[in-house]
Amino acid sequence: MEKLSQQEEEAMQAVWQAGTGFIKDFLDQMTEPKPPYTTLASTIKNLERKGFVTGEKLGNSYRYTPAILEEEYKKRFMSGFVSDYFKNSYKDLVTFFANEKKISASELKEILNLIEKPKQ
Repeated sequence: MEKLSQQEEEAMQAVWQAGTGFIKDFLDQMTEPKPPYTTLASTIKNLERKGFVTGEKLGNSYRYTPAILEEEYKKRFMSGFVSDYFKNSYKDLVTFFANEKKISASELKEILNLIEKPKQ
């Protein structure tokens, strides 16, 4: 699965929020500044070509549905991110955020608790 551009990710966020819908529905989900309708329509068409959404022709328009779950995208993206930038080391990832003061000691404790007692 290829990495999406920022514009494509924003469009996918709107698709995931709406579930199934038309371009206007996705535009309504987006925050300001919203892209022009035609730009979003083009982005959604690219997402369809890439296999992230499926389109169904209804009259003169298309209704789109996510073809991949948001959680699945996050898993694949994060795996690729950690592989590309941290040599597949989640320890190095956490160390980076700790050194940048982007994660607190209490958050690290929460992470340890999750590791030690995973959800069933």
